[in-house]
Formats: sequence, structure tokens, C-alpha cells
Amino acid sequence: MKILIKNGTIINFDSTQKANVLIENGKIAQICKTEPKADKVIDTKGKLIFPGLIDIHVHFRDPGLTYKEDIITGSKAAVAGGVTTCCAMANTKPINDSTMITKYMIDKANSLGLIDLLPVGAVSSDFKGEQITNMGNLKQAGCAYFSDDGLPVVSSDVMRAALEYSAFHGSFISSHSQDCSLSPCGHMNEGKVSMKLGINGMPREQEEIMISRDMLLAKLTGGHIHIAHISSAYSLKLVQMAKNQGINITCEVTPHHFTLSEDDIGQYDTNYKMSPPLRTKDDVKAMQEGLKSGLIDMIATDHAPHSNDDKFTEFDKAPFGIIGLQTLVPLTLNLVNKKIITLNDMARLCSKNPANLLNLTDKGEIKVGFKADIAIIDPNLEYIYDAKLNKSKSQNSPFFGKKLKGLNVLTIKNGKIVYQYN
Repeated sequence: MKILIKNGTIINFDSTQKANVLIENGKIAQICKTEPKADKVIDTKGKLIFPGLIDIHVHFRDPGLTYKEDIITGSKAAVAGGVTTCCAMANTKPINDSTMITKYMIDKANSLGLIDLLPVGAVSSDFKGEQITNMGNLKQAGCAYFSDDGLPVVSSDVMRAALEYSAFHGSFISSHSQDCSLSPCGHMNEGKVSMKLGINGMPREQEEIMISRDMLLAKLTGGHIHIAHISSAYSLKLVQMAKNQGINITCEVTPHHFTLSEDDIGQYDTNYKMSPPLRTKDDVKAMQEGLKSGLIDMIATDHAPHSNDDKFTEFDKAPFGIIGLQTLVPLTLNLVNKKIITLNDMARLCSKNPANLLNLTDKGEIKVGFKADIAIIDPNLEYIYDAKLNKSKSQNSPFFGKKLKGLNVLTIKNGKIVYQYN
């Protein structure tokens, strides 16, 4: 089946052009000014044609915690948000530290056919932080990289071994950077707001200490350390220092950390509780500047579903995390509208750089010969993000019920339409 996308504006990391896109046999066959014959024509006048977004950090809770989310509903939320490739974290039940779990995740996603799901293998067996997993077998089974996300790797010796072995297998380690021994009972950023609310705080130094350790271990081993959900302005200074010294380090930031601050928590709303926590307004500004300068390599949602029963409790008892796949586009476009980043930057941060990190050589651009993974975005559409739009099993988002601007309206995966708004 041939599909022609016409009258739209193609956004790549390095170019913007008004042109038509012809899709054939699951790939981009032509980028042209003409209108070649097609079985289906999609008019995208006034809309943006993005390469399918790639989210390297999601939690689909499958297997084992499927009352919160599963691979089916997670995939549906992804394509509704314009995301065509997801890396699903290993903190499932059981932990994804075996090829059996890895293959189960891939097979279930493939049977649905909405996204490419790339599982993330555990760094340590059963997340105990004592012994690294068989990374070679996990990589061969389809794991994209390795992380104990949700927990830090406490032992420096284990992290050293993980960096060495992952590098040997052509992969990398993503670090949940948190020194839990420093204020182990914290629930939000430590500062004036936590004192005012009477909530135990989590100092930014938890993150900064662990980033310092891991960048030094990357220096020692030559391995690649990726810093997940970075949140502190000083953390960015550490990353800059490491990059300046040639250490193999990359980092990501979530939309909530470049949009919200601790001041937004207000009346103990647990939908604002996440780890790392929302920091100060100065930290938010630093995240935005890091995106603008290119210091931050990519945007990832850390999509973390929890049921209403999980979240509807006291702030200090509620789990960390919020959903984010369907708010990725509007929150990132908000930075574009504020002229903090450009549309080309958005394509670089959400498509091109993640594709490069994962060695996906036929994704991340609208380019002839590449996979036809495409997100059609209406940058001007205003709407309420509500239960009707939400495709996740969970509703734990501080943006639920809020007016947003900018929406993914159609998603194509491997040349097939897998989502269409209205």
C-alpha cells in the first residue's frame, strides 16, 4: 500500500522543508514536490511531519504489575503521543534479568504491532546490586541497554564491572543517580517548600554524588554512562565537565523536569511526586538552557504509571512517578513556542539523538530509505488532556484535566497508520 503525505512541513534535526512524503513497503520512498499516485492520501496542511519519536525510558509494568499498565496499553499511549519506539525498563515482576522475560516483552509488543519495543535489561540480578546479569545473553535476546532504574547501583565495584561488560557487548549503562544513604526517607526536593509543607526532603546532592562517582567510573573503564532523568543544575555542570574531559557520558531530561518546579506541588498532590523530585525554578531554567545548548542529549518521558489507589494516599506513602507519553509533544512544543529550542532541536532531542544512542540506523529522520515511522503533529491545536484522550491504564499526571497546546494527530509505524486523532 502506498501512502502519500502532502502539504505538510517536514521537520528533521538539520532541516525544515515543505514537501510531500511517499511511503511504500513500509519505508520512505520519495520526498518530493510532486504528488505521485498513492492508495491513500493524507493532507497535512498546517501540520508538522516529524520522524517517529523515540522514548528511551518508559515503564510498562509488564510482566507482573499489569493493573498499572501493560505492553498493550503502553503501546497505545505511545503511538497516541507520536512515539513509535520505546525502551521499557527492567523493574517488572519478575525483574527483566533473563532472556525469557526479554523475549516475552518483545513478542507481546510485536504481536500488537504498534511500536518497536526494546527492553532494558537489569544491571544486577534481581536488582539486588550484588552481581551483574549475563549482559551478553540479554543483548543477544534484544535488550537495548542496561539499567536498574528505580534503584541506584550502590556498589562502585558492581557499577565498574557493569560499565566494563556493557562496553564489551557494545552497549551502555543508564544510571538512576541517587545516593539513598543521604536522606533515605525523602519524598520531595529538600528546601524551603519541603520545610513549609512538612515533608522530608531529598537533597540534590543525592543525584550529584552518584553522577560524580559514575562519571569517574566511566573514566576508569572507558564505558558509556548515561544519566537518566537529570534534574539538578549542578548535575549539568558535572556532565559538562565530564564531556569536556572526553568521558563517555550522555544524559536525558524529562518534560516534567523542564516544565514544573517544587512550587507547583501545592496542596500535597501526589501526582507531583516523582524521583528525582521536582527541583527549584532555577533548576528548571538550567534544564531548559541545557536543552538549548545541546548539553542535554535527549528528552525521555520516564512514563511511570500508577493506579488511582496507589496515588490516592498521603504524600509520604504514595509511589514516585507520573505518566508522560501523551504529554511529551505539548510540553516540548511549549519550549519551542517560548523560543527556548527550535522545531529542529525537538527532532534532534526526541528522534535523532535517541536513534543514534541506540544505533538505530534507519530511524530518527524523514529520509528516503528509512523506516516509515512518522508522527504528524498539529502545533496549534488546543485541548484538555482528559480520560477520553488518555490511552494509559493510569491517570497519574499533574497535567490531567489541564489545557495543553500541540497534539500528535496521526502516527504511522512501518508504513501503517497505527493512531489517528478523531
